[in-house]
Amino acid sequence: MDRDGSSNAKRVAAYGMAVVFAAVGCVFLAAPGSVVSFFNSLSGPLGMRPAPAPGSSLFSALAAAYMYLVTILAWNMARRPEEDAFPRLLVHAKLASAIVSLGLFFASGPYLVFLANGVVDGLIGGSVHVLFRRNGTTGRTGPREI
Repeated sequence: MDRDGSSNAKRVAAYGMAVVFAAVGCVFLAAPGSVVSFFNSLSGPLGMRPAPAPGSSLFSALAAAYMYLVTILAWNMARRPEEDAFPRLLVHAKLASAIVSLGLFFASGPYLVFLANGVVDGLIGGSVHVLFRRNGTTGRTGPREI
């Protein structure tokens, strides 16, 4: 149990993330172009070009697999909030996604979908890092290095 008494808040946040991540993964797999189409509908009014809409492809499978992985990490964070390995891995996954998305935003064109993913995943990664820190330290109970 956490010393700061925030186990319940951590569990609720982690279960919430798990549900959202699973839902997004299902959308990525079942309707891969719908997410991009949604952001493309917002791009014009913001003065941005629409991103190419993907069809069902290897990248859809990889996106769904990534969402499965972050769902499992969040689920395990909720079940065992005292363990440090799960949030640390989720932080790495979300910040890597944010960095790659922002890199693509600046390198390949200002597509709103890249910017939105970069900002959202960056906020998720940062929030998980802050929420699951232990008294200003990492409180390591899992592997020391990732």
